[in-house]
Amino acid sequence: MFATTACSRSTPGLGGGGANPLPMPPLLDARPGRSFALRVQSGTTSFYPGRPSDTLGYNGSYLGPTIRVRRGDDVAAVVTNGLNADTTVHWHGLLIPGELDGGPHQIIAPGATWRPTLPIRQPAATLLYHSHVHGLTAEQVYSGLAGALLVTDDEEQGLGLPSEYGVDDLPLLIQDRQFENGRLVMPGGMMVAMQGRRGDTILVNGAVNPLAAVPNRLVRLRLVNASNARIYELSFSDRRSFHWIGTEGGLLEHAVALEAITLAPGQRAELLVDFTDGRSASLVTAADTNSSMMGGMGMMGRGARRTDAAAPATVLRFEPRPLGQARASGVVPTLLASRTGPDASKAVRRRRLSLNMGMGGMMGSGSGGGGLTINGKPFDMNRIDETVKLGSTEIWEVSGEMMRHPIHIHGVHFDVLTRGGGQPDVLDQGPRDTVLVKEPVELLIRFDQPAKSAPFMYHCHILEHEDNGMMGQFSVA
Repeated sequence: MFATTACSRSTPGLGGGGANPLPMPPLLDARPGRSFALRVQSGTTSFYPGRPSDTLGYNGSYLGPTIRVRRGDDVAAVVTNGLNADTTVHWHGLLIPGELDGGPHQIIAPGATWRPTLPIRQPAATLLYHSHVHGLTAEQVYSGLAGALLVTDDEEQGLGLPSEYGVDDLPLLIQDRQFENGRLVMPGGMMVAMQGRRGDTILVNGAVNPLAAVPNRLVRLRLVNASNARIYELSFSDRRSFHWIGTEGGLLEHAVALEAITLAPGQRAELLVDFTDGRSASLVTAADTNSSMMGGMGMMGRGARRTDAAAPATVLRFEPRPLGQARASGVVPTLLASRTGPDASKAVRRRRLSLNMGMGGMMGSGSGGGGLTINGKPFDMNRIDETVKLGSTEIWEVSGEMMRHPIHIHGVHFDVLTRGGGQPDVLDQGPRDTVLVKEPVELLIRFDQPAKSAPFMYHCHILEHEDNGMMGQFSVA
């Protein structure tokens, strides 16, 4: 229940001028017993003092612990559903067989316990876990069902990267949420299905107006976009540069110096930021202009009228200070990770996916309403849309209508080959599992995980799009 202490004294409409210490999710290290346990539960969380909100969480009232697993281990997970509704737990970015994936087919009924054994066979990376029950994903994630999942290995540990959890190695779950009189509300109405839920307040690890005390040395930030729909255009208030070192699929081969980075829903990014100068700075985001219509941020319905996703905002303030034992700041490694990606010359098939939008989707029907579809077809749990051969390499060309869509493909990491018929963007590099599309983007994918008894999903990671039909499924055998 780490987020329950995140009570703000400086919030829109509630007065005050203080900030809240950044909460750090408890670290649930699976290594000692090669196991971990989660309980999905409801509770109340006071984001603002004395104003409790009804929320959901794992092992607490809001969000969940950071789970750490190690490459090569077989990890026994025990997940118990303490809710009065069905749920699932999707291991977003974990390369495991379809029946272990935690998608819509792995339902955990109220009072039931799911016991998958997860084979960890991939490089070190920052992953995500969250609810993925069809039709309720957006609502359950918005209410708090998300957490960070870290994979570590010997190669990563040999690099000398910042690794003191909660001190110089920080998981940061970024969300936007809507509040009325200090209480969390869930925006609704016709436009929510089209635009996705946006909020007027940005939370980090469940805290409003967070302040992170960090050591005055090199610090590793593991950014996770756990929002339903908002795209963050992140930079520092003083325009300091940083090094981008990791994508959804793991470490890059070489660090990339940047001054800004884009993070779409479901995406993760690892950054190294040098605070040795001791100067305070804020991580800020530009306005989110991703909309299917002009003025689309003005959604109709409860809680939507004050949405400020279209405004720039501060995400998190950093205050460097001497913390703990003095040590050298460390250097950014020249070579981060060796990797052999898929070979495009071995692609055996090309598929095309179009993420479609239409006015039918405004009604928010669970069947897609003819509006939110892929290749014109709304999601159907009983239909396999694509059949892939295990071990094969393919090229998938994905495009989106009317706005930018973050496409997520389960059970794989992929490389971006082309964007809009030309070279990929700088931010397209590295192994990915989620990427923004509007113009056609070619993805090179090798399918190494079986999905025979239960399929994998591919979908828009704007969660309201996913719930309302913009999702398909594929088998791998």
